[in-house]
Amino acid sequence: MLTTQPGVTFIGTATTVLRIGGFTLLTDPNFLHRGQRAYLGKGLWSRRRTDPALRIAQLPSLDAVVLSHLHGDHFDRVARRELDRELPIVTTPAAERKLRRWGFRAAEGLPTWRSRELRRDAETLRLTSMPGKHGPGALDLLLPDVMGTMIDLERAGTREFRLYVTGDTLNRPMLAEIPERYPDIDAMLIHLGGTRVAGILLTMDARQGADLVELVRPRLTVPIHYDDYPVFRSPLGHFVAEARRRGFARSVRTIARGETVPLTPPA
Repeated sequence: MLTTQPGVTFIGTATTVLRIGGFTLLTDPNFLHRGQRAYLGKGLWSRRRTDPALRIAQLPSLDAVVLSHLHGDHFDRVARRELDRELPIVTTPAAERKLRRWGFRAAEGLPTWRSRELRRDAETLRLTSMPGKHGPGALDLLLPDVMGTMIDLERAGTREFRLYVTGDTLNRPMLAEIPERYPDIDAMLIHLGGTRVAGILLTMDARQGADLVELVRPRLTVPIHYDDYPVFRSPLGHFVAEARRRGFARSVRTIARGETVPLTPPA
C-alpha cells in the first residue's frame, strides 16, 4: 500500500510538480510570465495570458523532468537559463539532441515504448514513452516530435500506481495501443486546449479529450494545458460539459494554478 498519496501541483500550461512515492518530477517547464511571448517554431509566437504559480527557485528538489516536446510553451528560455544542467530530462530523441547542445547533459530521449527507471530504496519509478502526434497528416512532419509518458510506481516488484501524461497529442488511432498495453490506469493528466494555428487543430479539444478518456478509461482525469495562450481555443468548461454529457464527470478533477490535488480517484 502507498504510504503517501500521489499528488500534483499545477503551475500552469502543462507544467506540474508530481509527487509519486518518494519521487518528485517536473513536467513541461514553462515559466514565462503574463505578456511574455513563447516561441512555437516556424516563426510563430504566442503571448502568455497568465502567470506561473511558482518560479523555478521555488520548486522542491527534483528527481527528473518529463518533457513531452520542445515547444516554447513547454520548455522556455527561463527553463533553459535556470534549470540545473545535471537534472535528468526524459523526452523525445529529437529533443534530447537539442537539449544536450544547450548543456543539459543528462537529457535522455526515449523512442516510443522505451523506459527509463529511477530507483530509491525499495521503490522504482518507471517512465515509459507513449505514442503521440502533434498535427494532422503531413503537417505533423513540420512539428516537433511529441511523446506521452506512462509513469509506474513499483515497490518490491509490485505496481502501486500508474499515471498517464498525454503530452501535446491529438487523439489518433495509434493511441488505441496504450490501453491494450497499459490497462488499469489510475490517473491521467490530459493536455487539452484545442490549440489551433491557421485554423488547424494541434492539441485535443473537448471532444477529442472526452474520446480519449473513454478509450483509456482512467479512474481519474485531471485536465491541464487549456487557457494560458491565445492559441488555446477550447476552454476547460467545454471539456467539463462534455464529460457531464457523456456521464464521466465524477471522475474528472479540475485544478487551479497553484493548487495541489491528490491523484487518487474519488471514493
